Amino acid sequence: MTDSRKVTTVLFVGVGGQGIILAGDILSEIVMRAGYDVKKSEVHGMAQRGGCVSSHVRYGSKVYSPLPGKGDVDILVSFERMETLRYLDYLNEKSAVVVNDETIFPPSVNLGEEPYPDAVMEILRRYFPAVKALKATEMARVAGDRRMANTVMLGALSSLSSIDEGLWKEVLKEALPKKLVEKNLKAFDMGRKA
Repeated sequence: MTDSRKVTTVLFVGVGGQGIILAGDILSEIVMRAGYDVKKSEVHGMAQRGGCVSSHVRYGSKVYSPLPGKGDVDILVSFERMETLRYLDYLNEKSAVVVNDETIFPPSVNLGEEPYPDAVMEILRRYFPAVKALKATEMARVAGDRRMANTVMLGALSSLSSIDEGLWKEVLKEALPKKLVEKNLKAFDMGRKA
């Protein structure tokens, strides 16, 4: 994840309210402190109404563009199963995929207009050898608050990185309100070990 000769691209995706933008901000700070040039871009969409949200974080010795091309994403971190499918064209055969095995029905499914795809994980495993699925929302609930699923996902992402675990935790401690730090560090550790 941290080969300084090339640009590494991490794409966070999910539904509004899942902490995708915060996760992208935290990763950006971590890689910047690790000495990399970093560029970040985000799309909020209809985030406040449960719409799609994405955050691209690109880093390396020198990054010229915040947006990746098709097939350029090294790691896709998806906070919701179906959202993973929306971004498959950004992946390549070597891409790693980290998925929160959570289902959030979009309005079209709730209205009965479309079915929710039931074979998301099978599709991912068929095309990508490095798929890590975790029940991040449940893990976060066990750590103290289901809203910390983004921290669980950051922990899982950190396990794919050569950046020192201490730096990840240092940035988390600074980025989060003091009263939430202990629970978030527990959530981070759970994701890292998953």
